[in-house]
Amino acid sequence: MAKESKWILKAPADAGKVNRLATEVGIDSVLAELLVKRGVETFEEARSFFRPNLANLHDPFLMKDMDRAVERLHAAVVSGEKILIYGDYDVDGTTAVALVYSFVSRFTKNIDFYIPDRNDEGYGVSLKGIDWATENGFKLIITLDCGIKAIEKTAYAASKGVDMIICDHHLPDNELPAAVAVLDPKREDCHYPFDDLSGCGVGFKLVQAYAKKYNVAFETLLPLLDYLVVSIASDLVSVTGENRILAHFGLKQLNESPRAGLQAMIDLSKLEVGHITIDDIVFKIGPRINAAGRMETGRLAVELLTTDDLGMAMQIGEKINDNNNDRKSIDREITQEALEMVQNGNSLAWKNATIVYNPSWNKGVVGIVASRLVEAFYKPTIVLTKSNGFVTGSARSVQGFDLYEAIESCSDLLENFGGHVYAAGLTMREERLQEFSERIDKFIGERITKDMLTPVVTIDAKLDFSRITPKFFRILKQFQPFGPGNNNPLFLTENVYDSGNGRKVGAGGVHMKLDLIQEDQPYRQISAIAFNMSEYYDYIKAGNPFDVCYSIVENYYRGNSTIQLRVRSLRQREEDMI
Repeated sequence: MAKESKWILKAPADAGKVNRLATEVGIDSVLAELLVKRGVETFEEARSFFRPNLANLHDPFLMKDMDRAVERLHAAVVSGEKILIYGDYDVDGTTAVALVYSFVSRFTKNIDFYIPDRNDEGYGVSLKGIDWATENGFKLIITLDCGIKAIEKTAYAASKGVDMIICDHHLPDNELPAAVAVLDPKREDCHYPFDDLSGCGVGFKLVQAYAKKYNVAFETLLPLLDYLVVSIASDLVSVTGENRILAHFGLKQLNESPRAGLQAMIDLSKLEVGHITIDDIVFKIGPRINAAGRMETGRLAVELLTTDDLGMAMQIGEKINDNNNDRKSIDREITQEALEMVQNGNSLAWKNATIVYNPSWNKGVVGIVASRLVEAFYKPTIVLTKSNGFVTGSARSVQGFDLYEAIESCSDLLENFGGHVYAAGLTMREERLQEFSERIDKFIGERITKDMLTPVVTIDAKLDFSRITPKFFRILKQFQPFGPGNNNPLFLTENVYDSGNGRKVGAGGVHMKLDLIQEDQPYRQISAIAFNMSEYYDYIKAGNPFDVCYSIVENYYRGNSTIQLRVRSLRQREEDMI
């Protein structure tokens, strides 16, 4: 059972602004309040929010080094130099490689792509990859979703006569690689207006800049946006600003005319074109693409994403789908072992962080296992295994705590590390493991607060079921695409009960399907799904009232669309609101 959450109801927005916007736009005051809380206060701002426009994308040449990158790429194209598109093995990396490869291959056939092997080469630019490029006559490497820390590797490539253009979105160190161009909106000296692009997003800005300089019609870039929305959703970057525009049009492309590889993923995920959401990418399409790099090779994912042949796409897709099923099985097994390790007192750290190590665990799933342990114990978590003689693994954090900073404080013990505030990867020598565990646990203990160690459910607004009309939901859907920074609103309805039709569903009956009614309101029965909450089943089945926190989603099944509540948290009525 997951740790009990603290519920916090957001402070109400300014009533005058809410009422004015509700009148101007002609919408329910609850929806107007949600908009005001998102900084949308006027009719014009609402129109801009509800109607994202590609004309509002930023000029790619505002990104530091973009002019250099475009010139070097063009020089390679016109002189017939061999170009290697090099990217990380996860969804963001493989979609980025597929996007840039698809674009550049319009202008030259002297092009190939390279995805490092997770187990053999590890994350980022590898010496093996550079050697392969040299042996095969490549003169230019474009890195995507990696490379910002590849200082020695960039110098090594230069010594072999190979230039590099680095496209990354991770936090750089003080020193940057001496590449021909370093595109990273998180560079301190880069004044690009939006710094939360995905790795694939940085790749898109490169091709947008090339198209702009060399008179390639912008409209010809639109089919590439399905790659982009898959990366934005899967890499959990914010769905605000430029990302929201790109995700909006990417979803449009994915729902109207997906490329063969993504069509195969849609079919294998049992989704329907025309009804695909960000959630579908996060939970169904993304994990399948990721499974290729976790279980076999990320190269498979790029082959899938770049083929025009639906038959070939299905063939590769089925292989990747099998990889995903294997991944799920291994993930369950390792998660169980890790949980038991912690519960039996066999973890390397438990006081302030959860740190577990088993040299035989599959390297490809340790990040997923770390996320599961955060759900279970709600502490910063590091899951480690052994690969190529080194201890290596993934770290995941809790809301509000910068785990990257904690890992950086132990950089003298590490061979390599990288990532974000909430997710990172690291590698060290085994003899340093004990000291690392002790130091990072101490560092976290000195900085983490009690509030950070309690999962928080932040509620946007209270809502009566009677307000959830077709019009209300139609407008709410226009808040999409949802994601960090523009989350699907969470609503609170108090004093509800099940109509009597509630039942356990899913393998092992871990979920609940409910039909909810609100006490003291006009009769309105509304369908709800509560994932992994079956421990409440007996209480609910007995007819007891409870409060429920939920988002409102469209349940589309076999041609029928219904409104459904996706329960995030629930509690028995006797508990007091915090």
